Amino acid sequence: MNILQINSSARAFENGAGSHSTRLANELSASLLAQSPEAKLSVRDLAREPHPVLDESALGALFTPAEARNEAQNARVALDDALIAQLQAADVVVLGVPMYNFGISSQLKNWIDAVARAKVTFEYTANGPRGLLTGKTVYAVLTRGGIYRDQPHDSQVPYLRAVLGFLGMTDVRFVYAEGLAMGPDAEAAALANARAEIAAHVDQDKTVTA
Repeated sequence: MNILQINSSARAFENGAGSHSTRLANELSASLLAQSPEAKLSVRDLAREPHPVLDESALGALFTPAEARNEAQNARVALDDALIAQLQAADVVVLGVPMYNFGISSQLKNWIDAVARAKVTFEYTANGPRGLLTGKTVYAVLTRGGIYRDQPHDSQVPYLRAVLGFLGMTDVRFVYAEGLAMGPDAEAAALANARAEIAAHVDQDKTVTA
């Protein structure tokens, strides 16, 4: 089993300090590895390795036939190719997803823009779009300063379900750590709740695969 962990916080994680989403994603991946010692883990930290934004020059490179691209265009497309290959090889994806201004981070949006490519990770058919990244399990660790779960102003969960499902990743499990900015007691309770949800997900998967 190949596990791919994507850390999308703007803050790097140093010596156990920094992003809550990265810390919990690390713990989730560690739990999966403990369950399947033969699994391999790859980690891409988008704070340490920021991916370029999808801008006019990137679009120009992507829409230029491979044989007609110049050196700079080839280099730009190769950056996206590397992320796509890494995702294609994964059986399990762990996403660390902090909430910034009611949405996902720009780091995660850049990653999504890079891996969503027509005829590679999805295609249009006579019956509509079809995702090509099937057979994967995705865990999304959501960290929020306030309380947004099942509320109309939670834009993250609908967006992630839609875009990941569009690419064929329909088995998405969410882990919530909410109220992190509402005082020390609320923070401790949020982290404890998230860890309990991680344990429940991993135990459930162990039962299903046993």
